[in-house]
Amino acid sequence: MKKTFLKKLLIAFSALTLLVYGTIYACSDGDWGWSFDSNFTPETFVDKSYSPLFLSSDVFYGIGFDTEHLTRFNSENIKDWSVYLEDRISEKDLTFFLTDSSSADVSNLYMYYKKGKPNKTSEKWSKKIKLDDAKTKDFLFFLNDAQTVETYSTQRFDSWSYDETIKNQVISDPKWIKTLEQKYNDTKDPFIKNRYWFLTVKADFYSDKPANGITFFNQTEKSVPKNTLYYRALAYLAGIEYRQKNYAKSNYLYSKVFDKCPAMRVVSAYCFHPKEEKDWKESLKMAKNDEEKAALWALQGYYNDEEKAIAEIYKVEPKSPHIDYLLTRLINNQENKIDKSFKDKTVLQNKKTTKDSIRKSTINLVTKIAQSNKTAQPYLWNIAAGYLETLNGNFKQADKDFDEAENKMPKTPLAVSQVRLLKLVNNLSKIDQLTPENEKTILSDLSWLYQELPKNPIDNFRYENATAWSQNYLAALYRSQKNTVMAEIFNHDSGFYDNEKQLLDMKAFLSKTNKTEIEKIGASIYTVKLADINYFQAVKATFENKIPEAIAFMKQSDKLQNTVFYGNPFLGNIKDCHDCDHQAPQKKKYTMLDFLTIIQKMQDNIAKQSDVYTNSGILGNAFYNITHFGNGRVFHEGNIAGYGSSPDYFRAPISNMITNCSLAKTYYQKAFASAKNSEQKAKTQYMIAKCERNDYYNKKYYSLNLSTWDIQDDQTNFIAWQGFKNIKANYSKTKYYKEIINECGYFKTYVQK
Repeated sequence: MKKTFLKKLLIAFSALTLLVYGTIYACSDGDWGWSFDSNFTPETFVDKSYSPLFLSSDVFYGIGFDTEHLTRFNSENIKDWSVYLEDRISEKDLTFFLTDSSSADVSNLYMYYKKGKPNKTSEKWSKKIKLDDAKTKDFLFFLNDAQTVETYSTQRFDSWSYDETIKNQVISDPKWIKTLEQKYNDTKDPFIKNRYWFLTVKADFYSDKPANGITFFNQTEKSVPKNTLYYRALAYLAGIEYRQKNYAKSNYLYSKVFDKCPAMRVVSAYCFHPKEEKDWKESLKMAKNDEEKAALWALQGYYNDEEKAIAEIYKVEPKSPHIDYLLTRLINNQENKIDKSFKDKTVLQNKKTTKDSIRKSTINLVTKIAQSNKTAQPYLWNIAAGYLETLNGNFKQADKDFDEAENKMPKTPLAVSQVRLLKLVNNLSKIDQLTPENEKTILSDLSWLYQELPKNPIDNFRYENATAWSQNYLAALYRSQKNTVMAEIFNHDSGFYDNEKQLLDMKAFLSKTNKTEIEKIGASIYTVKLADINYFQAVKATFENKIPEAIAFMKQSDKLQNTVFYGNPFLGNIKDCHDCDHQAPQKKKYTMLDFLTIIQKMQDNIAKQSDVYTNSGILGNAFYNITHFGNGRVFHEGNIAGYGSSPDYFRAPISNMITNCSLAKTYYQKAFASAKNSEQKAKTQYMIAKCERNDYYNKKYYSLNLSTWDIQDDQTNFIAWQGFKNIKANYSKTKYYKEIINECGYFKTYVQK
């Protein structure tokens, strides 16, 4: 049985090297969420060519998949040709020839040169460029050959299946490739010569005899400049070796590309994968020097064990930039093992869990390298060592490491912010019980983290995790000190306001004018404001039919009292159709305060026995519409109660409140008792039936949290509620009865049954 050496992504990579340029194409939104799980920003000190290789839950960090295989060198290519042509062709036209669909133009210009006869294309371009210029002619002749090869290379990017790409058409005319080789030999201009050399290797790769590319490369390599074209050709060579199952040689060549051509690091990393351990050992034997060994370990560490790879690179090439990028992966991997939730844990328990999750070998290795001062960026290692010491609970040593890093590091905004963030994490981690004294050590940094950074974010800087972690940490400290208000301030619990005492305590706190500095910081970031609490109290009081209290609270809800209902909250229709009511023309829009004020007026009228039927019916509609079943859900939704289209979205106390139609039913019953004719009685009986229906389904489904499947499988479809019975028995001759039959299919079916 073969021993699998690389365990990560091998299946996905099985045919990749055949495509050389890493033909990884799919849709991806990138790795935007990773920054929310980390305090250690790789971009702080590591070159951006490594960024796709940062630790990621996706194939590549930040980009998901590599989609630049066709465009990676466009800018460099345009720039090189522009220098060579000395502005004979404008950048706009050069871009057209080199990157756009210019094949027809190039082919026609080539025929113009070959036949010596003008054509429409030559006439068009002769007005823009000097076609008789030698360099221009060389450019167009080369481009004609290059576009021929391109027809074979670009077809490989049309399919999502790598296996299918193997079957694509290949160059089967060896004589034509020989003409490219001959042009390379004959051309005296070094710039054109270099490009024909690269084009020959590329053509061989896409031919039916790719091994010829190895022969040509080996024969000419020493005379070729070690520029980007050289390493692009070397990547083709690595692909050919892979197709011939020379895995060790292929991986060795990819490591050279990775080391010397930053633009192709993502490609090299994707294509690098020894099939077995013996392939890896053979690749290492091929390394001609320590620099090449470091490059091999840098790629191996990307897939397997960063810690071992770092240790091996440190032995042979401690100043290699590759060791720095591996360090970022190592630290991010350690972070990924930490439980940051504080769920059901005290601060001390969380610290122990964090300490236990960090490998001691990792701390020892990073500390050893940091203290050696042998790397190219020792301050990066000091920062990493300090961070690990924080996680390990050795806060004094962390302070020393961070201080040493600050003395050496470049003072870029990202670097300064990175150290400041980790020092905050360290200083907060020192605190097991908050006191006025130790609060002072974190106040300015908390203000910076919570208030300044969100307003002026720094590119790539990872601070969101520290924000969430610090708030959880502070909340845990306050919980242990029995300070429920401050615990809530830093870690909002949706059920906090269901406790009346806690609600009043929070109102008192938010109303304080003499808050301490940390209380001011907490209040500034707390998502619930005093207006939200007053609004919530107004809603609760309304559902309890305490309208004077509701009005008083609503008047203290700031702008929330001016929130407008989408539909008329005083209407009572046969069908409950929120969208219909919202879209219906309205002569007047009602605010929340208007709503409560009108309710108070109608209740006063009832108390005076003034038009009891009308006032009671409208009050029934009002209290019905603010439930889940009515058109005024906006009334009960809010920052504390929550939002949602189903009662399931709300916590139990709120769900119970908004599905309870008993108050509406009470007013409909009052209206029925005061009704003066059959039409009025029929209408109120139907409204009572709606309340009964809602109560039935609420108890049958919502309160039991049954799934949609359970509801559909239920065999009970029609219930003869008392209201329906009364309507059918006593008011079948009314006009309203006929309206119900026309609009309410449920009632119509009930009647027919």
